Amino acid sequence: MPKTTATAPQNPPAGAPKPSFSANAITVLERRYLKKDLHGKVLENPASMLWRVAKTIAEGDRNYDPKAKVEQLAMDFYTLMANLDFLPNSPTLMNAGRELGQLSACFVLPIEDSMESIFTAVKNTALIHQSGGGTGFSFSRIRPKNDVVHSTKGISSGPLSFMSVFDCATETIKQGGTRRGANMAILRVDHPDIMDFIKIKADLSVLNNFNLSVALTDDFMTALANNQEYPLINPRNGEVVRMQNAAKVFRQMVKQAWLSGEPGIVFIDRINAENPTPAVGAIESTNPCGEQPLLPYESCNLGSLNLAHMVNKGKVDYKKLEQTVRLAMHFLDNVVDINNYPLPEIEKMTKSNRKVGLGVMGFADMLVQLEIPYSSKEATAIAKEVMKFIDDTALDASVKLAAKRGPFPNFPESIYGQRDPHTPVRNATRTTIAPTGTISLLAGASSGVEPLFAVSYVRRVMDNDELFEVNPLFEKVAIKEGFYSKELIKDIAHNGSLQGLKDIPAKYRQIFETAHDITPRNHIDIQAAFQAHTNNAVSKTINFSHDASEDDVKEAFILSYKLNCKGVTIYRDGCREGQVLSIGKTDSKEAAAPAAATAKPRPIKRDRPAILAGCTYQMTTGCGPMYVTINEDDKKRPFELFNTVGKAGGCAASQCEAIGRLVSQAWRSGMSPEPIVKQLIGISCHKPAGFGDRRVTSCADAIAQAIRRHLERSNGYKDASLNDSNSMFGACPECGGVIEHEGGCCVCHACGYSECA
Repeated sequence: MPKTTATAPQNPPAGAPKPSFSANAITVLERRYLKKDLHGKVLENPASMLWRVAKTIAEGDRNYDPKAKVEQLAMDFYTLMANLDFLPNSPTLMNAGRELGQLSACFVLPIEDSMESIFTAVKNTALIHQSGGGTGFSFSRIRPKNDVVHSTKGISSGPLSFMSVFDCATETIKQGGTRRGANMAILRVDHPDIMDFIKIKADLSVLNNFNLSVALTDDFMTALANNQEYPLINPRNGEVVRMQNAAKVFRQMVKQAWLSGEPGIVFIDRINAENPTPAVGAIESTNPCGEQPLLPYESCNLGSLNLAHMVNKGKVDYKKLEQTVRLAMHFLDNVVDINNYPLPEIEKMTKSNRKVGLGVMGFADMLVQLEIPYSSKEATAIAKEVMKFIDDTALDASVKLAAKRGPFPNFPESIYGQRDPHTPVRNATRTTIAPTGTISLLAGASSGVEPLFAVSYVRRVMDNDELFEVNPLFEKVAIKEGFYSKELIKDIAHNGSLQGLKDIPAKYRQIFETAHDITPRNHIDIQAAFQAHTNNAVSKTINFSHDASEDDVKEAFILSYKLNCKGVTIYRDGCREGQVLSIGKTDSKEAAAPAAATAKPRPIKRDRPAILAGCTYQMTTGCGPMYVTINEDDKKRPFELFNTVGKAGGCAASQCEAIGRLVSQAWRSGMSPEPIVKQLIGISCHKPAGFGDRRVTSCADAIAQAIRRHLERSNGYKDASLNDSNSMFGACPECGGVIEHEGGCCVCHACGYSECA
């Protein structure tokens, strides 16, 4: 059986198409994907990377035909990717044809109710993360806290305590510098510790490497609808511990999701009702973003079609789409054979079911080209129509592969997932809608099935200059229709939307809707439309405005169940991240200095009296507690500022000391405190803390908020002009760019960073 091996970089044959990557995409490729030497020097170009991947995956045909035309198939695979019509998941692009050779993005590991099982899973998690994969777990089999442990005559610490062990291990593994670890933790709603699980991320400093989802059962949803109680069951012995009010549990889930975006929910009975191999085992968990339900020790290989390239003359090009689906299915089936699996148990289970997940990106771009608003009924209809065509074609391609290569080994146990259960099929599942944060950036397409992130947005560089990125489809239309201008692009970036900009015709304000222009119902309608014809699940974020209520979130959860979704993740804007100046109004540049003839006298720094009085404010930051002391002069004006945070000598402490010295110098020279607040408030880092009015986006923001609180205390009223109206999106920890919640994950459109890897 061919395995991936390290070879010297090779360019594709003469006449092969040149990859059409943008300059931004090439930067991401050089940072994350292209082969490098020990000193970090890039050894291959984008074309040689794609040829490396194409040749490696094409070799899979030799398993079934020693005389297979591998070179021609490799050229077909290469052309498919070079034209950006299809891209596989990131581990395949990174690792195919290299020493590591691990090509899967997502895994699920079993956790039984024993120390041996738990710590075996920790070890296996480290191996998977090191190879570039993400992991999902169900902690539902672990006995609840304070339950009896017969072997030691002690009591159990419960599943939540063990989750922190996995989180710590994930934090330690760096995955070769290309991808960070990500985990999904699922707990059944009938586990006795469910309320603690739901509330655990009220403290955002814990479990930063986990996404959390509650597995809701049909029995729970029935009890909820009837305002009844349901049983909490000890997994150790199957006994009912106590009865719990379903509405109370659901209310807590809604509240916590409203506060922080977590937990998400998965409808576990619905997932198992469509489990293609129920005799092999029950599905208990998913991958980190929730779109791929998997059996224990199972992995799945994903890839995405670029729907932006499947439109011709204002209509869906179904002929091209069919050809692309068939070739992509051939590609993904070969990945199952070529893959170097991190564990023998994973290789056995994956090859027994041969699950693949063909999904899409660029759906919003397709709608723009069809001139269909994302929020319209026509968009929902197109979503169903296109996904049904993809799913049917993928099934037919899998049946044809089975005729040549044989069905997946567990096929006799299969009862679900195809129109005729007696027709052999090659792959237990074929379709998945995964988040495509980084590969959609490479393809220059909108992410997954999400609406447009923004028509224009600001990217800040080191000298604080503003660079304006604009959607190429909008730019093309605006130039053609005669309403394009640089000033308009700035207005769009600062406004965050086309809505309300009368210089843009109403038709295009509708067509170019963004994620924050549409209602949660629109999001769910699109998710449900794609789910109707997707074997696995759909990864999507249901966006809410900041002022959405808990009842709005509750309605979304209920609606997603009624519309047959397999799960749902919501995010209320601004609920947990501090956000950089990216979309929304920005402060204008400071006015130019006055002419020398009218300049004010140079301020004189005041000497410090021997005794000053003031107040100390405790602030919660991502770096720990901060104490900000503001002392006043005899006229009750701020005179100096001191602050302490973290350990002395640390980076955070030294930076905050520097800010304190500069603020004190400014005040002693006569500057008023308001401009300082406006300059510091809203500055973001990757470790925000708190919720709502207590949200602190960085240490600098904490200092600004302490000054603002001091002014409000002294003045006896709140000054709305000191609020941070610019904070809308989180800061990327790698480039400081825009973080957006989409596909159940946090992604940066500037550099390709993905929190969920």
